[in-house]
Amino acid sequence: MIDHAHDLGAVRGATERLLDAVGKLDNASVGGASRLPGWSRGHVLAHLSRNADALGNVLRGLPMYASSETRDADIAVGAPRPAAEQLTDLRESADGFLAVAAEPADWSRTVTLRNGVTDSAARVPFRRWVEVELHHVDLGVGYELEDLPAEFVEREIAFLADRFLGNEAVPATGLTDLDGRTWSTGGGPPSELVTVQGPAVELLGWLCGRRDGAALTVAGGPLPALPPL
Repeated sequence: MIDHAHDLGAVRGATERLLDAVGKLDNASVGGASRLPGWSRGHVLAHLSRNADALGNVLRGLPMYASSETRDADIAVGAPRPAAEQLTDLRESADGFLAVAAEPADWSRTVTLRNGVTDSAARVPFRRWVEVELHHVDLGVGYELEDLPAEFVEREIAFLADRFLGNEAVPATGLTDLDGRTWSTGGGPPSELVTVQGPAVELLGWLCGRRDGAALTVAGGPLPALPPL
């Protein structure tokens, strides 16, 4: 059972950590390269602000973005703004999302996200939590995967494993962390099962494309190549 109220609290905490970090950046730092290829930190921040608006749209029953082209253009336009403007936009858009989420609603309803993806409204706060946490890491300002809350790491592994489950382009794969927790993903033949073991944070890093999996132990075949998120 998804506890959207709990996840909204987690979003608030993650957002405060992010705002504190961004508040320490100057214009040169915001214009510097992020860890995402081709994106400056300004691109990441603009994306986070527009994502808050977009997920607010989802909760209102509106299209998440007017179009893919509009989404990309808004990020490109917002990226070169100075640090103070980025921080203000980040804070105000985050507050706007939380305000929409505080309105009385049927959290069991199905909502439509980008590219026609559907989900329960109750999972939208978790999706925002994912955006804030992982893109905070992408900024490259001292917040690492190892700093992520343990609950978030476990739940995001499960979420991503489920996302690739049944995908025949990914071999059947069993994941195990150092605490013995297990997940299954992929859609290849069970007879060709690949097992991947390692610290939970390294499993997450590989699944979300932030690490190459070199710290993981793999048996039954090479480390599977995962589709882009």
